[in-house]
Amino acid sequence: MGTKKDITSRGDIEQLVAAFYEQVKKDDTIGFIFTDVAKINWDHHIPLIVNFWESILLDNPVYTKNAMEVHYVLNKKMPLQKAHFAKWVLLFCTAVDDLFEGKIAALAKTRAKSIAALMQFKMADANK
Repeated sequence: MGTKKDITSRGDIEQLVAAFYEQVKKDDTIGFIFTDVAKINWDHHIPLIVNFWESILLDNPVYTKNAMEVHYVLNKKMPLQKAHFAKWVLLFCTAVDDLFEGKIAALAKTRAKSIAALMQFKMADANK
């Protein structure tokens, strides 16, 4: 078995994001949030998320939106719970591990966990 490569390009991030969301769509815990509650337009959403991850993993500032804002709106429609964030992290980290290994891959998992923890905290605070 060959060694996996690290995340080094936008193409790698596109591959990761596509694999991750294929799992999200099928997931019983969070899939419905994306498909039924948020009603994600995948053709629009995927490039934005690729931009987001490219900005934080490859230091290329192509993401210019406020990631928290859209989640606050979603949280008003359906309060996001600890289990939702835990499943999101699990699926994201599994997608990273399935495809990549190395310094940036490890950073991707660390950032995902930090982002989920921060969002979970802020969404819980917003629900008070």
